[in-house]
Amino acid sequence: MILRPATRADAAAMTALLNRIIAIGGTTAHEQPFSEAAVIAHYIEGDEPICCHVAEDPAGLIGFQCVGNNAALPTGWGDIGTFVDPSRQRSGAGAALFAATVPTARAAGLRVLNATIRADNRPGLGYYARRGFVDYTEDPDFRLKSGARVGRVSRRFDL
Repeated sequence: MILRPATRADAAAMTALLNRIIAIGGTTAHEQPFSEAAVIAHYIEGDEPICCHVAEDPAGLIGFQCVGNNAALPTGWGDIGTFVDPSRQRSGAGAALFAATVPTARAAGLRVLNATIRADNRPGLGYYARRGFVDYTEDPDFRLKSGARVGRVSRRFDL
């Protein structure tokens, strides 16, 4: 497995993976597909992204993990998101991505990583718990655009 910072050249593969995860449903709060331009702006370049790493092998992209700025969070906090090919979950890619993200986030001056996860996303909740994230707030009434109440949990990891 190769881990490296994401570049514009990764945008097409990242977009395809993210949109596949959105279409499957249940493991992301994102409900609308992303364009390549939106993936670049949200995860790779611009004011929002702090860092983004991809995991790949000879077959292609396995997943990616990004940390971004969020004005709703305190200074020194970054929002983390992890997206792994559903057929490759529990392959070690998520753990490897996190091992690459932590030192980069620290070097960027962050003190805390925030993960806000749908309360019905058991794989996501488990992933962040295994990394050492702890709950600090929840929104049991969070609803999707369809009106479905799924709730969400915010967890923190002190760097």
